[in-house]
Amino acid sequence: MSHGNADVIVIGGGAAGFFAAIHAAENGAKVLILEKTTKLLSKVKVSGGGRCNVTHDCDYPSQLVKFYPRGEKTLKKAFSKFDVNDTRRWFEERGVKLKTESDGRVFPVTDNSQTIIDCLMKEVDSKGIEIRMKSEVTRVEPTPAGFKLELKKGESISADKVIVTVGGSPKSESYQWLRDLGLKIVEPVPSLFTFNVPDSDMKDLKGLSVETGIVSIPGTKWKDDGPILITHWGFSAPAVIKLSAWAAVDLHSRNYRFPIHINWTGQSEASVRETLQEMRKNHPTKQVGSNPQFDISKRLWERLCRKAEIVETLRYADLPGKTMNRFIEMLVRCDYQVDGKTTFKEEFVTAGGVDLNEVNLSTYESKKHLGIFFAGEVLNADGVTGGYNFQHAWTSGYLAGLIAGNSL
Repeated sequence: MSHGNADVIVIGGGAAGFFAAIHAAENGAKVLILEKTTKLLSKVKVSGGGRCNVTHDCDYPSQLVKFYPRGEKTLKKAFSKFDVNDTRRWFEERGVKLKTESDGRVFPVTDNSQTIIDCLMKEVDSKGIEIRMKSEVTRVEPTPAGFKLELKKGESISADKVIVTVGGSPKSESYQWLRDLGLKIVEPVPSLFTFNVPDSDMKDLKGLSVETGIVSIPGTKWKDDGPILITHWGFSAPAVIKLSAWAAVDLHSRNYRFPIHINWTGQSEASVRETLQEMRKNHPTKQVGSNPQFDISKRLWERLCRKAEIVETLRYADLPGKTMNRFIEMLVRCDYQVDGKTTFKEEFVTAGGVDLNEVNLSTYESKKHLGIFFAGEVLNADGVTGGYNFQHAWTSGYLAGLIAGNSL
């Protein structure tokens, strides 16, 4: 049996789905959003601790693409059609004032994700877009007139165009209905997670952080910098989370067991040595343990001294060469063994999904099945933390929606 047909059906009621639906309806297309759960825009709600990190302050597509471990340069064309400034303009023209924080993340000035949700809901309402919840699509079949969609509850619906915005899923079987269309799926693996270090000797210092550190995985090319936070399970904060994104596929293949080096100073070994030698020369009577350098907090500095077997009373003048070398090692190559990860359920991002070679990245239309479009995280494109995944959702949603709506 066939129910109310639509010009464009959008599968998935998240950020990319809403943006695609809004732009598909721009020129009067009849648009229907099908959402399998009872919640709309759930990731928008929880992102950025409930503040919604809308995008990231990047003026040029060539700069922006550097933050997508899966996607990178191939996304340049898309970003040149709808970039960060277009995102800002779009929300601000609809009364949502945005602000840029010192680290480049962009939020609504209200610091409340509900502001973004309300804006998107209002647009959908004003364009007469229909939304149906608890409507899971299990099959999409090309027909001479367009597409037939089969729903889990047994009904089928037809549409001229289909935009798939179901998000990422950690389960490979979630993509089976797309494989049935003959599309290549890159196996999903988690991205954006923190490192569990069960035998960390830092756990009791949980909550302490350094503003600029470097985390690297010895024997590989993987390393990233930024804040590092000590947690009761291991290490977190952007340096760790960005590294998890770039190395996602590799770390999955290692079953999340691998060594890391932490450079607490964010500086080269040579400049760390130079600083300590200057202290020895200019402040010989100062005690090493009670004179932290490199913006490292007193408690963390004391712990690193203890790890290097520096006694409390030791002065810079009396720091033996061997001990100094051991201390430098602790400062720039503190080693730990990671065993496992912690993923924040609400904010999880999946690497993997529909292979980018399957779509025309100027339009986000399937190369195999003209009339089917993809947007957002269902594609094998993902960014590091900081608003990049939303930017790709807006860009891909905009292009897919616009082209689908205009080509009816």
